[in-house]
Amino acid sequence: MSKATTEKLSPVEGIKQRSNYLRGTIVDGLADDATGALSDDDIQLTKYHGFYQQDDRDLRAERQRRKLEPLYSFMIRVRMAGGVATAKQWLQLDDIAGAYSNNTLRLTTRQTFQFHAVIKRNLKPTMRSINDALLDTIAACGDVNRNVMCTSLPELSPLHATAYAKAKEISEHLLPKTRAYHEIWLDGKRVEGGEDYEPVYGTTYLPRKFKIGVVIPPSNDIDIFSQDLGFIAIEKDGELIGFNVTVGGGLGMTHGEPETYPRVADVIGFCTPEQAVTVAEHVVALQRDFGDRTNRKHARLKYTIDDRGLDWFTEELSRRLGFVLAAPAGFRFDSRGDRFGWQQDLQGLWHLSLFIPEGRVLDNDRARVRAGLRAVAATERVEFRVTANQNLIISNIKADDKALIEKLLAEHGIDKLQHITPLRQQALACVALPTCGLAMAEAERYLNDFVGQTDALLAKNGLANEPISLRITGCPNGCARPFLAEIALVGRAPGYYALFLGGDPFGYRLNRLVHENADEKTLLATLDHWFERFARERQNSEPFGDFVHRLLPAGEQA
Repeated sequence: MSKATTEKLSPVEGIKQRSNYLRGTIVDGLADDATGALSDDDIQLTKYHGFYQQDDRDLRAERQRRKLEPLYSFMIRVRMAGGVATAKQWLQLDDIAGAYSNNTLRLTTRQTFQFHAVIKRNLKPTMRSINDALLDTIAACGDVNRNVMCTSLPELSPLHATAYAKAKEISEHLLPKTRAYHEIWLDGKRVEGGEDYEPVYGTTYLPRKFKIGVVIPPSNDIDIFSQDLGFIAIEKDGELIGFNVTVGGGLGMTHGEPETYPRVADVIGFCTPEQAVTVAEHVVALQRDFGDRTNRKHARLKYTIDDRGLDWFTEELSRRLGFVLAAPAGFRFDSRGDRFGWQQDLQGLWHLSLFIPEGRVLDNDRARVRAGLRAVAATERVEFRVTANQNLIISNIKADDKALIEKLLAEHGIDKLQHITPLRQQALACVALPTCGLAMAEAERYLNDFVGQTDALLAKNGLANEPISLRITGCPNGCARPFLAEIALVGRAPGYYALFLGGDPFGYRLNRLVHENADEKTLLATLDHWFERFARERQNSEPFGDFVHRLLPAGEQA
């Protein structure tokens, strides 16, 4: 357990300790019809069950004027290692979106689905329906290991298949063992006299959330250096021989508090495929024992490593493992965006990567994305992959079925969405307003408009076809991985953002703060300035992020 004294522990640590392995008073709260909310303690505990309590902030003032409580609802996140779903599961999840959510599915940057606007009385039916789809939401949120990510197309080679299988194995191994989830949501009966036991997490779980990813070079599509723990697949003659291990990535920070900061992970060694699960367990356990439980803003693995030193961390990990990780193997990344269009694997099956605007599966005047994808799933001739860039891959398509899939997509206007600029292809945004309680500014609802204005500036400077990564978040918690983008807007207040420029195009390097608090006019003027210079002064085929990084010294603002 943490070395912090009981008197200094974060209040959340007490909630976990008293929770009886995440049960709390959730059952009583669900039965309370007098409010659409849960108790403050149970709000913390239900994160481990896979959902957050939220309210519609667009309606707060009006409801307060009418002396009504906020319009509470819940965001539910599915656990789905590597973002893989069958056609049947897609149809079942789509049914849930229609019956209990807001008629949309949200594709997340951790390769899974979110349901929004689920009201309290529909929580249990929703959770049971997800279980009926042979999926769950256990540990999708909370102070535990969350959804394990993996490069999006495991079928492209034997290497991909093996790496994806290892991501699933790590995910299953690190699941909480408490029966609370099954008792509360699936009417599982508690074993009389039985005791819960958490062999990895203990009674108070981790100090904060923990994120793991498996990546297959040369694609860094999951931003491996943003993960607490990462496994970089190393191959020889097309076969997986092991993983380079990375530790200490994390992008969350707090405006105005320099003791909080984003950090890219360090490569600390190499392990064999057989050692990967053991390495994952011991890295998690090390953070369990030494992570800061007094200050949740300082509780991620990156701070544990920086406070104690990387040498200390690797030595302690080796002591627990009983062996020393081998020296890292060579690797390189040459992309991190999704590769849109058709790809064929070694077995002759086809995979179609689709751009999904803002990651939101819905029907609107642009296209009937939800209806079209439901029609594709109804053929039962495909599978699906959610990418880490909020897009979707229709997978495992036989050659004879390609024309049918293309026809269905065209009938629903989804084909027209694919004719987009390079900037829009790579743009990401978190959900932000109106539902995220942490959001300070717009993100998802602002992305389309801001990309359009930025594209106009690029065209003005002769850069219309330049691939540049742009990410917008409503707050500095980093859900859309903004601090690794070449251009990032991080919300500070309605209509105002911190502007960061100069991230590495392949995800190796953080960007730099250029404006602390800029309105739209300032943001666009600053980008226009840099685009003009980029068009005039770039060296050879230098990417935009490298150009800004070269010309903007650390600590300088423009």
